[in-house]
Amino acid sequence: MSFDLLAPHYRWMEFILAGGKLQRSRTAHLKSIREPKRALLLGEGNGRFLVELLSMHSQARVTCLDASQRMLDCARSRIVKHGMDGGSVEFIHADILEWLPGSQKFDLIVTNFFLDCFTPQQIEMVVEKLAGAATPEAQWLLADFREPPAGMRKLRAKLILQSMYLFFRAVTRLPASRLTPPDSYLRRHRFELVQRSQADWGLLHSDLWNRSGLC
Repeated sequence: MSFDLLAPHYRWMEFILAGGKLQRSRTAHLKSIREPKRALLLGEGNGRFLVELLSMHSQARVTCLDASQRMLDCARSRIVKHGMDGGSVEFIHADILEWLPGSQKFDLIVTNFFLDCFTPQQIEMVVEKLAGAATPEAQWLLADFREPPAGMRKLRAKLILQSMYLFFRAVTRLPASRLTPPDSYLRRHRFELVQRSQADWGLLHSDLWNRSGLC
């Protein structure tokens, strides 16, 4: 899976297709988190969330991991453009399925529009790996798509999601062919949902999860 082909075009594509909805979902609960010391951003893309995080928490050490080198280059250019200190950010070009976190521990994990890329088995593997790299009282910010339970909202979401998966599987070799809610995997590793907001007729959701500290 690689978003290299889309990297130069992702910003305008997102704006045309969703306006500011995705960015609002990414940052919906950013003001609610505790001051992070070490943050891990997965699939950060072109760095729009990274800029907001550093604006609010300039002392945080941030690791950005992405399978697309072009996306990482875009993120690095964005923080320079905003006059921010890139010395506090480590950019890692790697596939999360192969990446090993080592001994470092993170008190903030961010997966914005990231877990929807994977199959259920891969999500289980990814969440387990990230939970192993998280501190006992870590926070987890998550924004993603969802399918409402019933009615026209559900039908609308199904049509949009089917179109999205067809496109991204063709262009990026996306592993997933359908959306898998990650809630049960997070709870299995003692993360508890603290805040959830929804947008765009229930198609988008933004979460803040806190770890219980009983690991």
